[in-house]
Amino acid sequence: MIYLLRHGDAENDDGRGDAARKLTAKGEAQAAAAGSAIAVLGLNIDHCLASPRVRARDTAEIACNALTVEPEIVASIGDGSYDTLDLAAGRGDLIIVGHEPVLSNEVARLTGARIKMKKGGLAVIGSGMLKALLRPTELEAIAGSQV
Repeated sequence: MIYLLRHGDAENDDGRGDAARKLTAKGEAQAAAAGSAIAVLGLNIDHCLASPRVRARDTAEIACNALTVEPEIVASIGDGSYDTLDLAAGRGDLIIVGHEPVLSNEVARLTGARIKMKKGGLAVIGSGMLKALLRPTELEAIAGSQV
C-alpha cells in the first residue's frame, strides 16, 4: 500500500521563502490527527518519506509520533521530481508526505482517479486503485473515535 499525505495547513510566506513555511496550529492538529487515524485503523506503515520543506517535514514528524516509523527526508519529494513507485520499491507499505499538485498528479498517474488533495488529507493506493481519499475532518473523526 502507498499512502500519500499532504502537509497540514501552513503559514504564509513571510519573506523567508516557501521552503521555510511552518505549520500553523491547525496544521499541527491535522498532522496529529492523520497519524492517530492511521494508528486507530491499524494500517501498517513500514517507511515514511517526507519533503525537506519545513511544513512537510514537520507534518511527517508529528504524524509519525503515533506510528512506529521515523521519517526520512527525501529531496526529490520537495521539488516534485520523484516517481512514487520508484520510491516505494522494496520498502513495503509507505507513506509519502508532500505537496500539491504533485500528490494529486501521482494519484491520477497511478490510478486514473482525478482528485485534489486537501491540506492534511490522505490518499490510499493499492494495486493501482485509489482505495480511500480521506479529508482532514474525516481523519479527525477517526482519530477521535478511539477515546
